[in-house]
Amino acid sequence: MTPGRATAGRPISDEVDRNSLERYQRGPLEVGQTDSYDRHVVFDHAVSLEQASHRERFEAVARSLRDLLTQRWLLTEQTYESANAKRVYYLSMEFLIGRTLIHNIINMGVEQLVREDLRSDPRQDWTEVIDSEPDAGLGNGGLGRLAACFMDSLATLAIPAMGYGLRYDYGIFRQEIKNRNQVEYPDRWLNYPDPWEVSRPREVIKVPLACSFQLQNGTLHAEPDKHSHLFGIPYDRPVVGYGGGNINTLRLWSATSPDFFDFGEFSSGDFVGAIVDRMAAETVTRVLYPDDSTVAGQALRFVQEYFLVCCSLADIVARFRRAENEWAALPEKVAIQMNDTHPAMAVAELMRILVDEAALSWDEAWDITVRTLAYTNHTLLPEALEKWPVRLFELVCPRLLEITYEINRRFLERVRHHHPGDDAKIERTSLIEELPLRQVRMANFAVVGTHSTNGVSAIHSDLVRKQLMPDFAEMFPERFNNKTNGVTPRRWLLLANPALANLITESIGTGWVSDLTLLRKIVRLAEDSAFQARFRQAKLTAKTRFADWLKSATGQIIDPATIFDCQVKRIHEYKRQLLNVLHIIILYDCLRRDPNLELPPRTFLFAGKAAPAYTLAKLIIRLINEVGAKIEADPTMRQRLKVVFVPNYGVTLAERLIPASDVSEQISTAGYEASGTGNMKFMMNGALTIGTRDGATIEMAQEAGEENFFLFGLTADQVASCRGWYDPNWHYNNEPATRTALDLIFTNHFSHHEPGVFEPIREALLTRGDYFMHLADLSAYAQAQAAVGSLYQDTEAWTRKAIINVGCSGRFSSDRTIAEYAKDIWKANAVLVK
Repeated sequence: MTPGRATAGRPISDEVDRNSLERYQRGPLEVGQTDSYDRHVVFDHAVSLEQASHRERFEAVARSLRDLLTQRWLLTEQTYESANAKRVYYLSMEFLIGRTLIHNIINMGVEQLVREDLRSDPRQDWTEVIDSEPDAGLGNGGLGRLAACFMDSLATLAIPAMGYGLRYDYGIFRQEIKNRNQVEYPDRWLNYPDPWEVSRPREVIKVPLACSFQLQNGTLHAEPDKHSHLFGIPYDRPVVGYGGGNINTLRLWSATSPDFFDFGEFSSGDFVGAIVDRMAAETVTRVLYPDDSTVAGQALRFVQEYFLVCCSLADIVARFRRAENEWAALPEKVAIQMNDTHPAMAVAELMRILVDEAALSWDEAWDITVRTLAYTNHTLLPEALEKWPVRLFELVCPRLLEITYEINRRFLERVRHHHPGDDAKIERTSLIEELPLRQVRMANFAVVGTHSTNGVSAIHSDLVRKQLMPDFAEMFPERFNNKTNGVTPRRWLLLANPALANLITESIGTGWVSDLTLLRKIVRLAEDSAFQARFRQAKLTAKTRFADWLKSATGQIIDPATIFDCQVKRIHEYKRQLLNVLHIIILYDCLRRDPNLELPPRTFLFAGKAAPAYTLAKLIIRLINEVGAKIEADPTMRQRLKVVFVPNYGVTLAERLIPASDVSEQISTAGYEASGTGNMKFMMNGALTIGTRDGATIEMAQEAGEENFFLFGLTADQVASCRGWYDPNWHYNNEPATRTALDLIFTNHFSHHEPGVFEPIREALLTRGDYFMHLADLSAYAQAQAAVGSLYQDTEAWTRKAIINVGCSGRFSSDRTIAEYAKDIWKANAVLVK
C-alpha cells in the first residue's frame, strides 16, 4: 500500500507500523533516527559521506523527512476513507509550489531534528541543503502560486482535498538576461530524481484520442486515428498541513504512449520509429504553456487541458465509486473546483461519464454535473478568456464536442424562452462563437455548467457580474460570488522572514501562524519606540540578506541603506512596468539637471518573465535594463539611483526579495488586476504599497486605512468612461516631464548602439492610443512617488505605517479564503486525523 492511494481492498491500517506511528504522535522530535541522514546518503547513492555532492545530501535529507511523514500520509488517507467524507478536488494547470523541503520542515516543526541529523556530516551546511533543491517547474505566476497556497491551507484546515495538475518536465522556461534582453532556456528542474514524488504506474489512466501524434522536424502534429490514446501516469506529492496533522496529496499527471518501446521496429532497424510515439506523447507534458501563437502550440495546449481533465475526472470518479456511493450522491461527496477556464472541459467530460458510462438520463446527469463543479474566474482580459477552435474538438475529442453542442442547444432554448426575439443575447451567451472562426467559449461553458462562479476580489467579482458576464449574472444571480484571494502565512512570513516572524512571536505568541487575524495585536505596538526599533532591525536584516544573496548570485551590488522599491510580477502591459520605468526616467532627468536635488537614495528592483511570444513585454525588459545601465554609467547617479532587473523570478527569489522590500508597486491599470497576491505578501512583510485602486489593493487599503497607502490614478469606472475620448498625445503635449521622458527614449538616449529599437513602445503609447493608460496616470504616479520619498525620511512615521500594514494583513490569509470556499461553495467539513 502506498501513500495517497484510495483503493478498495485491504485497509491501510493493516500495513501501518503502529509503533512508529505512536512515536510520531507523541511529537516529531522524538521519532528521528540519528542515522537516517547517513543511511540515505550511503545506501541511496552508494557514496561515502565525504564523497557525497550537495545534491546527494539534499536528497538524503528529503528522504529522511519523507520517511517521517509517510505513515501520517497513509493515516490521513485512511481517515478520509473511513469517514466517507466529502472531498474537494482542485483542478489547475499550475501549482507553483517552490521548494518542498523547507516548507515541509516548517509545517512539520522538525527543524531541530533535521539540524541534528546533519551534525554527523561536518561538511554539511544548512543553506547548502536548502539551496540544492530547485523550484518545481509546475507554474508561472499568481494562478499557480494561489493554487499552492490553497493546497497548504486545505491541509492545514484538515479539509479532505486533492490537487490535480500536470507534471511538466521543463516548466515554463529559465530566464537569463543576455545583452539586456530576455533569453529563454529549458527549466530542467527534473534533471535529478525528485525525492518527494511517488510514481503510481498501477493507477495509470487511459485517455482516448481521435488522432495520433507525429513528430515532424521537432514539432508535434496530429493525424486522424480512431484507435489512438495516451496513458496518464500519476505522480503523488505530500502536502503537509501546518503542525503535520493532515497530509493531503497533490497528484500530477505525466503523459506517455501506450507502447513505451516498439521492439519490433527496433529489431528491424527503425531505431527512431521505435521511440517516436513515446516522444510525441510525452511532448504533451513536456513544458508549461507552449507558445500558442502558432497552430501547433495551440493544439498542444488544447491537448494538455483535455489530458488533465480526462485523467483527473477518471481518478475522481473511481475514488467516488470505490466507496460504493450511488451516482446521485456525487455532489454530496465530491466538489470539483476549476481554477480558471483551463479545466473547463470538465463540464463535457463529466457529462460523458454520467451519460455514456453510468447510463444516466441527460437531465439527471446535468443536475449532478452542475452541482458538482465550480469555477473561479481570474481575469477580465479578453485574450485570457480561452476560446478553442471547434476543429480541435473534432480532431481530438469529437464526443465532447457532441455533448457541448447538446448542452448549448438546450441552454439557448432556455435563453429564447426567457428573451424571445433577442438575437443579440443569443449570440453573446452561446457557448459557440460563430465568427470570425467557429470556437467554443470556455468561460461561457464554465459558467453554464457549474453552480458557482467566483471572482477573486470584491472589485473583480463586481466587474465579472457587471461588465464581463452581465447576461449570465442576470440569468443565474445565485451562482455569482466573491472569494478574495489570500496567501499562506507559513511560507510568506514564518519561512520567508524569520527575523520579523520571531519578533511577532515574541510579542503576541505563536497563534498567528494558523490564525493570521491575531496580527491585529501588533497594531497597538505601532507607537512603541522599542518595538519600532526592533521592527526596523528585522527589515534591515532582510535587506542585508537579500543584498548579500544578489551579490553572490548575480554580481550586482545594492545598498541596504537605500529604499528598496520593488515591482516583481509577470511582465505585461496592464501591470504597467512601463509606467514605473517612465517615472524612473523622470527622476534620472531631474538629477541630471540638478545633482543637488533632495531625493532619498532609491534602488528600483524588477523581476518577472515575459511570455516568449510577447514581443512588447520583452522589449519592456530591454528598456528596464538599458535605463539601468545608463544610470549606472553616470557618476552623478551613484548612491542616488539604481535600477536592477533580477532574472528568473520564482518562488524562492520572491521569498528572499519580498521581506527585503520597502515599497510594493501595485500599479496595474484599474479594473484589470483580478486580485493580486504579491501585494498581500508585501503587506504581510511590512512594505508600503503604492498602487491604483485595483484588485485586492482596495480591500487592503480598507483594512489598514488609505492613509497608510499611497493610492493614485484613475479608478476602474474612470478608465471605462474615458475610453471613447482618451488621447495620450494630450499628455505628451501638455506635461513637460512626460514629454521629456518619452523623448529620451525615442531619441535613442538609452539605445544609441541600436537606434529605433524602442519604436514599438512609441507606437503602443502614442500611435495606438495607450490602451492601458500609462500616460494618463504618470503625473499622479510621480506625485505619489514624491510622497513616498518624503515619508521615508521620517523614520518613525514610516515604521508606524509599516507596522500597521503588517498588523492589518490578517484578512489576506489563504486559510480565510479556503474556509469561505468550504462553507459557501463546497459544503465541505474538516476531518481531523487523530
